[in-house]
Amino acid sequence: MEHETSRKRMKPSIQSEQDETRDASILEAARKEDTELAVVGSEEMELNITQIHEKIERFTEMISGLLESGKSMLKELSDEFEEQLITMHKEIIEKWQDEIKELRFSDASNEETNAILHNARCLLQNPLIES
Repeated sequence: MEHETSRKRMKPSIQSEQDETRDASILEAARKEDTELAVVGSEEMELNITQIHEKIERFTEMISGLLESGKSMLKELSDEFEEQLITMHKEIIEKWQDEIKELRFSDASNEETNAILHNARCLLQNPLIES
């Protein structure tokens, strides 16, 4: 019986050694599998990261292009706006200068008419002086 007891005791230890060996083999296989997946995953991850970097670069280039074209359009609009304001200013100034000329001409004409009327009044009031 003692022999059976020792065998029973031995059997669990042998069994546990076998279990440990089997577990170690399974763990090693799992590690290899994980490593292979990690490598595959890493390559796939790197590819995804590279694609995202490419998207970032394209997006940045697009934004840069939009900024440049926007600046260019605003510059053109600003130049056109400035030209139109200058043209409008010149036209209004010319119109007012024409009004000033017309006023001066009208004033000169009125002064001449006033002088003629004044002379006529003087002649009409003093008829004896001419006779």
